[in-house]
Amino acid sequence: MQNSLYPQVMDELKSLANPDNVAGMARFGISTANTLGISMKTLEPIAKRIKKDHTLALQLWDSGIHEARLLACMIDDPKQVTVAQMDAWVAAFDSWDVCDQVCSKLFDKTPFAYAKAVEWAAREAEFVKRAGFVLMATLAVHDKKAPDQPFIDFLPIIEREAGDARNFVKKAVNWALRQIGKRNLRLNALAIQTGEAIRAQDSKAAKWVAADALRELTGDTVQAKLAK
Repeated sequence: MQNSLYPQVMDELKSLANPDNVAGMARFGISTANTLGISMKTLEPIAKRIKKDHTLALQLWDSGIHEARLLACMIDDPKQVTVAQMDAWVAAFDSWDVCDQVCSKLFDKTPFAYAKAVEWAAREAEFVKRAGFVLMATLAVHDKKAPDQPFIDFLPIIEREAGDARNFVKKAVNWALRQIGKRNLRLNALAIQTGEAIRAQDSKAAKWVAADALRELTGDTVQAKLAK
C-alpha cells in the first residue's frame, strides 16, 4: 500500500535537485549514483514537516534515490524498525554519509543497536563494517543512560579490527574508540589502554587509529571535562 504523501515528497525532492552539488559531493567520497545534490540543511525542514512516518520511510528508501534515503532515516520510527529492515538497509549502503546518517539518526535508537554493532563490525563489506563502528560511536554519544559494560565489550572488537586499512573503516574504528573514551573517567582509562594495545600492532592503519585517538583522549580538554 503506497503512502499518499510519497509522490508529493518525491516530486519535491526532484524539484530541489542541484547537479552542481553532485560534483562537489563526489569530491568528499559521496556516491553520485541516483544522487540529486540536496544538502542535509535542505532536507531537515522537510523531515520536520513530515514528522514520523514508517510506511513513507520504507517507500523513500526503496526509491534508491540518495536524498530520499537520507530523508527516510530522518522520518522513520525506530520503534517500528525490524532486524530484517536493518539488515536490508545496511546491505544497500553505498556511501559513508548514508551509513552515518542512518546509524546516528535511526539505527542507534532501536533495541537492536548494540547487537548489530557487534555483528556488523565483524563483517567484511566496507560500509557494513563501518556501520558497526559508527553505531558504537553514536551509541556512546546518544545513549547517555547506558551502563559502561556494553562499551567495555566493544573495546576488544575495536582492537581486533583496528588494522583494517580501508579509509572508511579505520576512521569509524577511530571514532568509536574516541567516543567511548569520552563518556567517563573509567571508560577513558580503558580506551587509552586499548589505544596503547592498538599502537603496538604491526599495522600502519592501527598505528594511525591509536595515535589520533590517544592524542584526544589523553589531551587536556578531554581530561578536564571528565574530571568535572
